[in-house]
Amino acid sequence: MWKLWPLLLATLGRHRLRLAFTVGSISVAFLLYGLLSAVNHALTGGVELAGQDRLITTHKTSIIQSLPRAYLDRVRGYGEVRGAASLSWFGGYYQDARQQLPVFVVDENYFELYPEIRLVRSEFEDWQGDRAAAMVGAGTAAQFGWRVGDVVPLKSNIFVRRDGRAEWPVRIAGIYRRDEGPQNAILLHYDYLNEARTFGKDTIGWIIIRVRHVQSAPELARQIDAQFENSPEETRTASEKAVAQSFANQLGDIGAIIRFVVSAVFFAMLLVTANTMAQSVRERTPEFAVLKTLGFTDATVLGFVLLESVLVALLGGCLGLALAVLIAGALQPVLSQFLPSFRLTATALYTGLGFMVALGVLAGLWPAWSAMRLRIVVALRRG
Repeated sequence: MWKLWPLLLATLGRHRLRLAFTVGSISVAFLLYGLLSAVNHALTGGVELAGQDRLITTHKTSIIQSLPRAYLDRVRGYGEVRGAASLSWFGGYYQDARQQLPVFVVDENYFELYPEIRLVRSEFEDWQGDRAAAMVGAGTAAQFGWRVGDVVPLKSNIFVRRDGRAEWPVRIAGIYRRDEGPQNAILLHYDYLNEARTFGKDTIGWIIIRVRHVQSAPELARQIDAQFENSPEETRTASEKAVAQSFANQLGDIGAIIRFVVSAVFFAMLLVTANTMAQSVRERTPEFAVLKTLGFTDATVLGFVLLESVLVALLGGCLGLALAVLIAGALQPVLSQFLPSFRLTATALYTGLGFMVALGVLAGLWPAWSAMRLRIVVALRRG
């Protein structure tokens, strides 16, 4: 088959305009596939990264409703609770109110629940000792050029200070990093917010719980919710992974949507590529007859046409995925504060490569079969 490469390249260059349109169409399909895969990973990637040993307790009615801070101490009393901390949404922004930042208010022991977060010890101790200090993710720090020691005037579209000031100045005590997952959150002290806000005093948003044994998590969740049953603020406790999945589900089944769109586009590309290959085979019917006369077997002719079809699909597909990688890379800094995991993964690239091969084989199967079954006499007479 390697000896057929010069002939194959000559065949591809015969109708360059038609080849360009076919490759361009396939490129658009795989560009769309790549960008949709990046969006899918951005919206659902956090689900796979969610800790199996962590539970999240929220208000039963809605995650935006607050819980009494007293609930946190009661949750900490369970023997299976290794640690628990509160997490509240601050609704913060910096300079531009249209660009919301993931600013959260947490307890001092919050980082004990996330051992995968990497901190500088001295910076962490500095943060613990200053109520007005903040820990900032490496992504957000790089985005705004913040450094340790900078004072940042954050504002909130939810909370107002009792002294009437709109700004909540915070000093960046440290920058945290993690190998997997987002690095864009800004973490403030709970006491800093609680002592100065005008409403919601002594309330929290969520309770993050780290359990001692993963297998005990479902029973612990049931016990916690049972404790607050029939109270004014009933709770819903679920695994961190389940909560992350519920966020993704609010936007719909992203995976199903992407599969539907990609399937529709690939089916259209299958028809386009198959039509191109069928037309190419019809035009070269006498040539296939000559090849068979020279001793080329039916299997060789079949493989030649299939190889041509797969090569066309690979040309278009690789070009489309390359464009998707470039575009995703250019958009990632812009979308990092909202979609920190927006990127094309290696799995998506390998899957795309498989799609290219499958598209080429399916598109060229019938034309290749027709070329293989050609009878020499009939083909020469037709030419």
